[in-house]
Amino acid sequence: MLEDREAWLFRDWIWPNKIEDFSGKTVLDAGCGPGHHLRLVAPAAKRAVGIDLNTAELARQRTKDLANIEIHDGDVSKWDSGERFDVVYSVGVVHHTADPDQTAKHLAELVRPGGRLILWVYSREGNALNRFLVEPAKRLLLGWLPRPVVLAASHLATAILYPIVHTIYRLPLRSLPFYEYFENFRKLNYSRNQLNVFDKLNAPTTHFIERPTAERWMAGFSDVHISPYVGVSWRISGTKR
Repeated sequence: MLEDREAWLFRDWIWPNKIEDFSGKTVLDAGCGPGHHLRLVAPAAKRAVGIDLNTAELARQRTKDLANIEIHDGDVSKWDSGERFDVVYSVGVVHHTADPDQTAKHLAELVRPGGRLILWVYSREGNALNRFLVEPAKRLLLGWLPRPVVLAASHLATAILYPIVHTIYRLPLRSLPFYEYFENFRKLNYSRNQLNVFDKLNAPTTHFIERPTAERWMAGFSDVHISPYVGVSWRISGTKR
């Protein structure tokens, strides 16, 4: 099942927090996409709310069998229903917004005192090739292309990566760029890897977050955790004072 394939990755992204920690709580998924993570959270949460700017209707369809989930159309950097949540998490979204600092600040405002904010973002550290090669090439070659063409390009790029990841990156050469990232790549099926590649190629805006920035976002929080994940991202969380 999709939930089984997604669960270990989601658990890695939100660590040291656990899905079980959401038990009986109100939870906000800021940038829920098609609702994959909401399906993982729903069995534990008292109530789970998802917001997304582009895929809210798809998320509604994919979670309609879960009575404790509701989905809203909205921009994660601005959406505010007036409710404050026990847990607010945002996985792979803040770095794609126009102003990550403002987005992180806004999401922190949606957490009730004593509640938990959990973010997963691309790191500046470890992403030199993405910053200086992939992103400029994306803007030059893909930024003006229609979505179906970018989708086709993501399939091609994923197919090209497979023989490299399963040969050179199986050697004990941990100094290779993205070595840890490609260890995860091998654990996922083709569809999930292609979706990840598409996300990177299709996103019009991508920011790479430095650790001092992540630390600044957590001002006003206690029990703060910031750790690198597979060398190219940050896991960030804390409890609102």
